[in-house]
Amino acid sequence: MSPSDSVSVFAEGTFQEQLQELFEYTARGIPDEERTALSQSLQDVVQSDSENASLDDDRRRTAFELVLKNTKVVGQGTDQEIEGFFNLLYAHLLTLWQVDSSEMRQHILYLLNVISSSPTNSLHIKYRILSNLFNAVPRSSGLRSPISTALFQIASANGDFEVLALKKSDVEQWLKDWRVSDEEKSQLLNTIIDSLMQVGKIDIAYEYRILLVHTIPSSTPESRSAAIDTILAALRIPTVFDFDTLYNLDPIIAVRDHELFPLIQIFLKNGLPEYRTWVNDHSALLETYRLDSSQLERKIRLLAFSSLALDYIGRDLPYAMIASTLKIDTSEVEKWTIDVIRAGLISGKLSQTSQNLHVYKSSARTFDREQWEALEKRLLAWKAGLASVIEIVAQAQRRGGNVAETVQATQNEQGVVAETTV
Repeated sequence: MSPSDSVSVFAEGTFQEQLQELFEYTARGIPDEERTALSQSLQDVVQSDSENASLDDDRRRTAFELVLKNTKVVGQGTDQEIEGFFNLLYAHLLTLWQVDSSEMRQHILYLLNVISSSPTNSLHIKYRILSNLFNAVPRSSGLRSPISTALFQIASANGDFEVLALKKSDVEQWLKDWRVSDEEKSQLLNTIIDSLMQVGKIDIAYEYRILLVHTIPSSTPESRSAAIDTILAALRIPTVFDFDTLYNLDPIIAVRDHELFPLIQIFLKNGLPEYRTWVNDHSALLETYRLDSSQLERKIRLLAFSSLALDYIGRDLPYAMIASTLKIDTSEVEKWTIDVIRAGLISGKLSQTSQNLHVYKSSARTFDREQWEALEKRLLAWKAGLASVIEIVAQAQRRGGNVAETVQATQNEQGVVAETTV
């Protein structure tokens, strides 16, 4: 959808003339007798008592509502004609009623139903006229919520959701700007989640689940349901490894009495032995919640791998230690190393000759006091190393020697690590 906040409409003629044009468009295809009767009803309302008198607001609204009620389909004509008709319709609608009035909302919902349910040869024009309506409504109006929901539902039903190029940052801003209830916010997010799930974007849908959990008040039944759904999604999706963010959400903490909560704690802090013990004791839960044990075991192995590597940043991690932690044969270490690097949990370089993985960086599964203390130690070591390099440079400059060669030689001797990442 366009980022603009309004749609410009350039129309000629008086209100009566423009309304007559709108009516003529809506009357296409209906029987002549019915068309004549509707036209006479409109004329009875818009006809002024004197030639130069203008219509008051009440008569304008009554006349417009006659045209609006006669708008029962998107209509016949070219895309340009259809878009022009709806843009003119929006312009009068937004002029005749206050934006967030109950009457305006009723008329907008009516139009959304007409557009959504109308058969048309071009889905593009539906997207276009709905986007125009979205942008015609002020940025802070709660009417943008049902408009965008209708647009998402049409796109999803026709497999076109990706065409909308929706951005999570935009949705977050909408939720801040719109004057809507928490219920409407959750309805919008659920529509987005369902649409993304239908097109197989489960990893992106998970990001909106987190946003949904943030949005719903944690004291409501809906919050508990959303929290449990998010826990299940985190366990099921192969690419979700960040359980720390999930664990620290208030609605997630509020469901700590749920039978799957201990499993989340294992993925956050423990390893393969603890996971296997839990599975042995709760195997029925895996079937109940449709959880794939082999997929969960893969995830816990990769997380355990990253935790192990965290203590070896800047150093060589032996294959044997990796195999012991992951409960695998040493011949499988390289395959698992490739997997953990692809998952973005570790960065390093394998050495088949020395049977080591040199770890450049590794992701922490949680960031508590222990991780802060480890980071402090690494930063202090880095600081000391840099201070040593600075002193070496100064000495080399005083002696008039080759600075680069002196620094490199000292680094090789002292093992100075140029980059440390947690």
